[in-house]
Amino acid sequence: MRRNKKTDLLPNETNVKATPLPLQKFESVLLQRQRELQQGLNRTVVQALKSAPEGTLDTADQAVFSYQKEMLFTQGTQHHAQLSQVRAALRRIAEETFGLCLHCESSIGGKRLEAVPWTSFCIDCQERMEKGEIEDRTRVA
Repeated sequence: MRRNKKTDLLPNETNVKATPLPLQKFESVLLQRQRELQQGLNRTVVQALKSAPEGTLDTADQAVFSYQKEMLFTQGTQHHAQLSQVRAALRRIAEETFGLCLHCESSIGGKRLEAVPWTSFCIDCQERMEKGEIEDRTRVA
């Protein structure tokens, strides 16, 4: 299913009538989130570089340093994962497939897109993935 270019409409689940999808609004939100995540990644890298230990550390200092390093790594990993999802959503806007579930190709609900505009799946498929009933093909590679 593709969006009608002339009207920026996305077919709804029943294909009876089209539901307007405010693509410019979603694109703006996604671009802003992309900037925030990129800045967060940059800050994490700077913090990691600044947190390098100087000289020898006692056991307590080593533990604190290891904890800080692990926290920065986790934060960077989370930012990177969400940044990838945001970029994929922006590609789907450009490809005119934004708002369609990558698994079943039905429309993703407007409220879900409002809450999580980078989502790739409708709520039903997302729940099935979380239960392990279907595989998330976007994370296989």
